[in-house]
Amino acid sequence: MNRREALKNLTLGIGYTVATPTLLGMLNSCKAKVKTWTPLFLSEQEKYIVTHLVDIILPKTDTPGALDVNVPQFLDMVYADVEKDANKNLFKKGATLFAKKFNETFNKETIKGEKQEFASLLKTYFSISPETEKQINKQQKLKVKDVSSDQMEQYATYKFLKSVRYYAIFGYCNSETVGESVLAYDPIPGGYQGCVSVDEATGGNAWSL
Repeated sequence: MNRREALKNLTLGIGYTVATPTLLGMLNSCKAKVKTWTPLFLSEQEKYIVTHLVDIILPKTDTPGALDVNVPQFLDMVYADVEKDANKNLFKKGATLFAKKFNETFNKETIKGEKQEFASLLKTYFSISPETEKQINKQQKLKVKDVSSDQMEQYATYKFLKSVRYYAIFGYCNSETVGESVLAYDPIPGGYQGCVSVDEATGGNAWSL
């Protein structure tokens, strides 16, 4: 499967979320190519983790990757200015648990981790049986107050990982660079053509939002 097809499937997987003016405004403000940036919400360790995870989820290939469109900065701004306090706390808890697991698995500080190590650990969380995946997805729908103490570690860790994945895909698909160079883009739509397949209309690419 090529990158464009995978991107289209990922977009379908999260649903065509309506991008609010606030989120799109944040996304547009992350255009600058900044190698060194100071987080508003993330700690330095969380910044390091998130940067590696989004790079693994959407790496640069023949098309731009998540880091090329500043996805980590976008996620940081969303959590700093948009997300509720409860979600912020859950994100922090999940990030701490993920870091702890990393330290135990590789016997090193997370901030010194390599990309392949993050990829290996991430795989353990999502290379699971259909039954386990179903159980986790059901658990993720619960409110924090309804999660038992013995399930909280798993609950918070997956909330963190799924949030990183969600905002990585959301930010990536709604970035100007991807919208114009990866997805089907037409700034001045022409006449309406009914009953035309996606392959015929756009070469199989999803339309840019």
